[in-house]
Amino acid sequence: MYQLNDTIAAVSSPTLGQRAIVRVTGPKTIEKVSRIFSPPITKAKPGIISGIVTVDDELKIDAKLYLFLAPHSYTGETLAEIHIHTSPAVTQTLVSNLLTDGSRTAEPGEFTARAYLNGKIDLAQAEAVAEIVASSNKFQLAAAEKLLSGRLSETTNQVSSALMDCLSLIEAGLDFSGEDIEFITGAEAIQRLEQIKQQLQQLLSGSISYEAVIDLPAVGIAGAPNAGKSSLLNKLLKEQRSIVSEERKTTRDVLAGELSMKHCKVVLFDCAGLILITENILDELAQQAATEALQNSTVVLFCLDASKTDYTEDIAIRKLIDNKEMILVVTKTDLLTEKALTERLAELKKLFPADILATSAKTGTGIEQLRETIDKKVMSMSLAPSALPSSQISPDGLGLTTVRHERAVTEAVEHISESISELKSDNEEVAAMMLRAAHQAISSIEQESIDEQILANIFQRFCIGK
Repeated sequence: MYQLNDTIAAVSSPTLGQRAIVRVTGPKTIEKVSRIFSPPITKAKPGIISGIVTVDDELKIDAKLYLFLAPHSYTGETLAEIHIHTSPAVTQTLVSNLLTDGSRTAEPGEFTARAYLNGKIDLAQAEAVAEIVASSNKFQLAAAEKLLSGRLSETTNQVSSALMDCLSLIEAGLDFSGEDIEFITGAEAIQRLEQIKQQLQQLLSGSISYEAVIDLPAVGIAGAPNAGKSSLLNKLLKEQRSIVSEERKTTRDVLAGELSMKHCKVVLFDCAGLILITENILDELAQQAATEALQNSTVVLFCLDASKTDYTEDIAIRKLIDNKEMILVVTKTDLLTEKALTERLAELKKLFPADILATSAKTGTGIEQLRETIDKKVMSMSLAPSALPSSQISPDGLGLTTVRHERAVTEAVEHISESISELKSDNEEVAAMMLRAAHQAISSIEQESIDEQILANIFQRFCIGK
């Protein structure tokens, strides 16, 4: 899959912005870098060197070279990083200058793949790199950091060792079945396996709290037609994402954008205003799309037009959205005087018994407070202790961050359960076979000999340069 004797290069920093990092690794790293970097690297020593990079005959730019010699580098090979401040076009030209005489662009995840293949990290830690790069909030990042630190590998190693100990004792008893020697009783083996099974189930339980933060949480904006939803979407996203009109039913489809906040990112979407009676097929389709979108949301912003006087329709629509975390947002507050707004908010608190945020998309009133409220609401729902009963939370807060890990642990739990059943029926040979299968499933999380296609599937999720 990967040719370790090649020298590879790629941009390892985000493509946006003026700061770039070009990464090179492989047997010809020093030779390649020496062609474009000065002062010349006459005697290779690890460290940071300030100098100049030659892009072409007319362009030279300041740079810093970070040099790591094999085997003391991320990949286990000699590795260099060139740090520069320039445009993406210049950076790409620099990479092209490095890719001569047999060198090539790195494949997605190839730097991390080399770290794994050269024994610098195990497979679980390699996957953690991808999770860290893709993390969108602090809980997902914390989960990936624990994985990178080897916490999962440490736990699975303990489980693997305990399984092998129990298996060895059971098989030793089978080898000496004709003699009056008992290495472990059936009851003792079952007790050990129940403890191992419980430990694995805690890992599975912990993974549930992290699954919710792997993808961006969805925050939907709901309410009656012309309740100010589109204006609120545009104001929160700081762009004209949705068409704003005083006409009812302007929004037909679901419009979405990414909202970045202090602790996390969410997908914020605006959909058709909810109505109690549909008049035509377009209304019906718009309502169906809106309902499905709101059902899949984590939090709903329910908009109430401050300039209205009759909220009968809003009360009925509010009842259509059940079992959702909701933030009541009063919109268009700029249309009322301060006194009238105070009276209107008091009236709305009686009609909708919940905390209410007063906002204006026109003046910006309450928008930052709304952002903070959304941030806190989403984070509180993603926090592990609130997502699970305390009895189900892993003692060390460790969960499973990838589907592959969860599948391996689930398979191991099933095999252990089968082994316990066989031991209760005095079928030690079958029980031993099930334990071997459980041990193999756990070992697959970080095993050294793994199918090449599985490796390809893991590393293709990475971006180039990582």
